Amino acid sequence: MNRWKAAWTVFAKELVDALRDRRTLMVVLLSSVAMGPLVLVLLSSLVDQFEKRAEAREIVTVGLEHAPTLRNYLERQTYVIRAAPADFEARLKDNKLGDPVVVIPATFESELAHGEAPRIEVVFSSSNGRAQSGMGRVMRLLQGFQQERVTLRMIARGVAPSLLNVARVEDHDVADSAARAAQLTGMLPFFVLMAVVYGSLNAALDTTAGERERGSLEPLLATPAARRSLVVGKWGAVFCVGLLIATLSCVSFVPGQILLRSESLAALFRFGWGEAARYVGLLAPLAAALAAVMMAIAIRCRTFKEAQANTTVVVLAVSLLPVMTLFNQEGEAAWHLWVPALAQMTLMTRVLKGVPVSAADALPGVFVCAAITILALAWITRQLTRRAAQ
Repeated sequence: MNRWKAAWTVFAKELVDALRDRRTLMVVLLSSVAMGPLVLVLLSSLVDQFEKRAEAREIVTVGLEHAPTLRNYLERQTYVIRAAPADFEARLKDNKLGDPVVVIPATFESELAHGEAPRIEVVFSSSNGRAQSGMGRVMRLLQGFQQERVTLRMIARGVAPSLLNVARVEDHDVADSAARAAQLTGMLPFFVLMAVVYGSLNAALDTTAGERERGSLEPLLATPAARRSLVVGKWGAVFCVGLLIATLSCVSFVPGQILLRSESLAALFRFGWGEAARYVGLLAPLAAALAAVMMAIAIRCRTFKEAQANTTVVVLAVSLLPVMTLFNQEGEAAWHLWVPALAQMTLMTRVLKGVPVSAADALPGVFVCAAITILALAWITRQLTRRAAQ
């Protein structure tokens, strides 16, 4: 009973100290409270820009004066025609021109009149994201012109255009609105994950290497409190700070949805209190493991800066593991659920898509995080025992 009382005393002291620390408070405010609205505003602005570009119905051309037939078609499609600058290729390479350029040869109209197939060149840069995104729109427009000319030629020769259609091909999207929204908002779980990492970092370093640097760790070890109680109390405070940041980060997305500028994204994206609660539940085991691991690394360091440098490995690993999903085009694998950080990222993405997450899916991540936490706390206890004996 005395052990739990000592642990509670240390926990209360460390938690108050962590919340008094200005660095920790700034991390809490910037990485959790403001993160959700900020990310949604930036994402909404990006989607809104793409939507406005699609609604602008503009096409950039060179030599369109040689193709009055094509100009007539474009104007009937209510497209605004803009002449490309003389250095359009250099502008495309430098990302200063955001539209692909349609280049028309001087012989276009004569070749078209003689039944030949004139060459139309669509110039873009694959390194220019804006120009590349407009390629599909321009290619569909030109294919529409081609289909119209073929239809007119067949009618002039008394051939029914329907003979070309041997089958009707229709697309059917089986993804629901939540899954379609997750394609745009799939980065949100990563931001929440990193907020927990950086939020726990300062508290973990301050309660170990920070106290050693200030010289307050040795007097604490001189007390009759058990080393295990000291470790559990310190770890509990760091874990609570990480869990607080996880909660605030997840909850901030709920009111942040009112800032969405894109109507289509606002109609698809649905993140309520239930999703936020599931996010917190999935992040809690990882927050516990991260707190223990960072404390275990920092307890061997003599200064705060040294501990920061050493824990960079943990931060890097947590940030790189979820990136593995970008290189996996075959979907989720069973082993993903056994890797910390990657498991939480996978399950949070499921929540974002509206896919149910069962207890069997969450248990592997919980088990691994619990094992890491116990091993790290045992290591810290051993280190403190050795230090007290010196």
